Amino acid sequence: QVQLVESGGGLVQAGGSLRLSCTASGLAFRKYVMGWFRQAPGKEREFVATITSSGRNTYCADSVEGRFTISRDNTKNTVYLQMNSLKPDDTAVYYCAADMKYTTYDWEYDYWGQGTQVTVSS
Repeated sequence: QVQLVESGGGLVQAGGSLRLSCTASGLAFRKYVMGWFRQAPGKEREFVATITSSGRNTYCADSVEGRFTISRDNTKNTVYLQMNSLKPDDTAVYYCAADMKYTTYDWEYDYWGQGTQVTVSS
């Protein structure tokens, strides 16, 4: 079956950096668009970034543009989210997701990981 496993979360001070990884199995990774979403306590899940199957095109939410970078390595079935200049507002559970469509809408993604906690202290 399809599995997406996130890693790399943790506790970091404001202004610091983290790199999240999401490794996929059970699907033809190179054919899938990958996305990152996050959900803070008491808030709805929100789009963070997405990348096309080839990796040539990416798109980030305005709230993270210029600070976060999404990338992928199709030889390792892994997508990354490099997060720099972290703010307390970035605190959330971060999820990776996979779909055939290049989209920012979470309901359109077919497969989801279990999430990894990112906590940014002030």
